[in-house]
Amino acid sequence: MIDGIPRRLRLTLGALAALEARLEENSLMGLAERFETGQVRTADLTALLAAGLSGAGEPVSEEALGTAEFEGGALGAMRAGMALLSATFRPLGDG
Repeated sequence: MIDGIPRRLRLTLGALAALEARLEENSLMGLAERFETGQVRTADLTALLAAGLSGAGEPVSEEALGTAEFEGGALGAMRAGMALLSATFRPLGDG
């Protein structure tokens, strides 16, 4: 829930490519490792969530997300981002 509205998140290849460029990562695995370490900046999380919304066909700017209210606050936003990455990088056959 973002600003009281249920939102879908999806990282398409195009959204991942845009996220790589935005975060200046050189590879898809580097991008995954960046978030896996838990040393994520707020700007990284905002970029991830914006990419996920864009990939799901609901583009929201990073600036708008910066003032949005997430269910569960900042921790809820982080959980949403981690769930998005988990779903995106889940090995084949795991659901």
